[in-house]
Amino acid sequence: MDEQQPQWKPTLGLGIAVAALLFLGWGILNPGFVNGDRGAHLNTIANNLRILEGAKEQYALEYQLAASAPVTEADLLPYLKDKRMVRQAVGEMYTITNVGTLITATLTRGPVAGKTGPFTVTSF
Repeated sequence: MDEQQPQWKPTLGLGIAVAALLFLGWGILNPGFVNGDRGAHLNTIANNLRILEGAKEQYALEYQLAASAPVTEADLLPYLKDKRMVRQAVGEMYTITNVGTLITATLTRGPVAGKTGPFTVTSF
């Protein structure tokens, strides 16, 4: 009675399942991994607002504009890198009104990192 018992061999499916469980566990124990990009999105919005405010200030100084003077996106383009509007982080909309009013960023896809906006450079 020399019967051999079948040996257990790991399969590719089992390896993938173990790896998935390890990554899932790591994601649960490290929530910064899951939510890390949300803070980056807010930083991008804040930097975009700073860039736009700087361009608006340069435009107003060059043309000696009063605080009530209207400003458009087209007015700011010559003062932006590559004469292009800033790149959106999460589909936000930038509202530019006049020299004396801060530019606002309004979120169009819901809150980011628990914040809903609208944002100005003083929001951060």
